[in-house]
Amino acid sequence: MGILSNLEPKNVWQYFEQITQVPRPSKKEEKIIEFLLDFAKEHNLEAKRDEIGNVLIKKPASPGMENVKSVLLQSHMDMVCEANRDKNIDFDNDPITPVIDGEWVKADGTTLGADDGIGMAAEMAILTDNTLKHGHIECLFTVDEETGLTGAFEIQPGFFESKILLNLDSEDEGEIFIGCAGGVDAVAKFEFKSEPTPVNHNAFKIVVNGLKGGHSGDEIHKGYGNSNKMANRFLSLLTEKYDIRLSNFDGGNKRNAIPREAEMIFTIDSAKVNEMNTDFENLKNNIIKEIKITEPNINIGIESVSNPDTVIDKQTQKNLTLALYACPHGVHAWSPAIEGFVETSTNLASVKFNDNKITVVTSQRSSVESGKTDINKMVSSVFELAGAEVESGDGYPGWAPNPDSEILRISEKSYEELFGKKPVVRAIHAGLECGLFLEKYPDLDMISFGPTLRGVHSPDEKIEIKTVKMWYDHLLDVLEKIPTN
Repeated sequence: MGILSNLEPKNVWQYFEQITQVPRPSKKEEKIIEFLLDFAKEHNLEAKRDEIGNVLIKKPASPGMENVKSVLLQSHMDMVCEANRDKNIDFDNDPITPVIDGEWVKADGTTLGADDGIGMAAEMAILTDNTLKHGHIECLFTVDEETGLTGAFEIQPGFFESKILLNLDSEDEGEIFIGCAGGVDAVAKFEFKSEPTPVNHNAFKIVVNGLKGGHSGDEIHKGYGNSNKMANRFLSLLTEKYDIRLSNFDGGNKRNAIPREAEMIFTIDSAKVNEMNTDFENLKNNIIKEIKITEPNINIGIESVSNPDTVIDKQTQKNLTLALYACPHGVHAWSPAIEGFVETSTNLASVKFNDNKITVVTSQRSSVESGKTDINKMVSSVFELAGAEVESGDGYPGWAPNPDSEILRISEKSYEELFGKKPVVRAIHAGLECGLFLEKYPDLDMISFGPTLRGVHSPDEKIEIKTVKMWYDHLLDVLEKIPTN
């Protein structure tokens, strides 16, 4: 018996707990693919996988529902792997440890993987419950949604047959999504020369942590702190005033997560240490005051460390500092058509030193294709002016809303009948795979919906228990109300 076995609906939670025990980092989905294919074989369900690793499992219509339109249920099998610095975990091999915390399920110091493990669990529950009423069901589990939408990009025409798609990768119960933003990355690389650490210098490490982080689409408008921007404020101040020498900068991890932690190691003339500590405290206090409302748990610390053998050259240090300062982060434009909806944003996601190169990863999103191009060019220009080489991929398309959708009308009516209130129908600033499916299957009629998740893409990720049953009941009712061909 698992820790989640008494939660309702039992079959969904039982499958979700099984999924948490299977390692599934993005681009390393071999174990979860095998898990799904073994599951299909165990339950005598038709299954196949394509070359990239996407898995499709089919279930025949229940008796009397053979003429009902076929429906594709879709979720992604990979998860964002983030852990607190004090948590020792090997995401390639270790399971996630789920924990019940009041009205929520979360993980012990790591991301939970409810994004989108809960969607997978719902599909598995439907595939194995022969008491349900539905037409022909296809369940699609895609790979590498989180780092490149690779599975959706590589899906081939004809892999599935349904013309109705229910995407199970949204994070607000009671909301039905009919559109999403497109996105693209800008990756900047600085080359630097290593120089010996100056004589009479002492080394220090500044650490910024305790920030909320979160999804760079869903939560970009909430004013959360960016650890890379904060650490760079110290770098800028100390470089200008004390001619410090930078040895390392390590901030953030995932392109689609607002960075929560950053640290930098630098050296300074030993005669200037006391004065530097005073300036550090002053800037620290100012930053904490600026952001205490949205980031009450922020922590900024400094400690003495062993002297590094080398530091980076002064010019590259200056270029990096100026570029990180100038690089925009957060909401760039609000939608003029939908009140309170972010139209365009950018995320300064990570800064890493490796092999005499500094790699800065940023990601841009917009529900307007030209807006996505514009903000990507803006960010790229900042780093190109600072002497970095910048590459941007092709990105992925948005999903234009279809307010006349048949499956939307069915889902709205179902929700109102079940819960006595209308669902919220809107677009989402995060990226979904739906836009890519639409390119290959232009006749698809789609919506996206899910239970309530918070803190996704961070170790604060959690899922609200009661909303899982509400969402699952809604999903089953929608399947029962699908019309005949």
